Amino acid sequence: MNIRIQNLQKVFGEKVAVDIDSHIFPEGEIIGLVGNNGAGKTTLFRLMLDLLKADQGDVFLEYRSDDKVEHSINPAASEDWKPLTGAYIDDSFLIDFLTPEEYFNFIGKISGLSADEVANRLTVYEQFMAGEVLGQGKYIRSLSAGNKMKVGIVAALLTHPRLIVLDEPFNFLDPSSQNKLKVLLEEYNAKHGATIIISSHNLAHTVDISTSVTLMENGKIIKSLDNRNHQAEEELKEYFEV
Repeated sequence: MNIRIQNLQKVFGEKVAVDIDSHIFPEGEIIGLVGNNGAGKTTLFRLMLDLLKADQGDVFLEYRSDDKVEHSINPAASEDWKPLTGAYIDDSFLIDFLTPEEYFNFIGKISGLSADEVANRLTVYEQFMAGEVLGQGKYIRSLSAGNKMKVGIVAALLTHPRLIVLDEPFNFLDPSSQNKLKVLLEEYNAKHGATIIISSHNLAHTVDISTSVTLMENGKIIKSLDNRNHQAEEELKEYFEV
């Protein structure tokens, strides 16, 4: 799925949070969205997911269906994008009075999956959850920040969407879980051909996993860097003076 941005702007008071004339996030890539605090990354994600209303401009999700028909969906104008998209921005996405099992089954039910299908799909994520999420008899609100992050990420992947949007997914995860997540996302991308967009302050993880890196500052997309052979690393280090 391509994400096409056209004349997109969001302003909070005197602060221009997002100001993008034109940009395309290409289909099938793992895209790292990087920038300093206040660059506009999370605001851009919220505009893409229709969680914020743009002051002007549009986001279009573009893809071909199995019968090769071309589709272009504006999330602000249609809800047809929702079954095609999985996202985790923060723990407001979770239903914290449910257990993880109840939450996964809820996600499955509204997506047309049976309880058996949900259970079968969850087996893929057992190593990532590391025996700390399922079978604990805890409500989501009682989980650690890292395990809440795991629940959100797994829920985003559970329905096998074409587009994955994750905001700072390495936050709160221990080093082992961070490495497992990188493998998990790479395998998901390879198997499903999904477009995956992640924001991260961690340049090492971003360079490790991304096939391209998009640099954002002051609400604008500065440049996109090819990273198929980790060639974006030096330019990113120089830009951020690492």
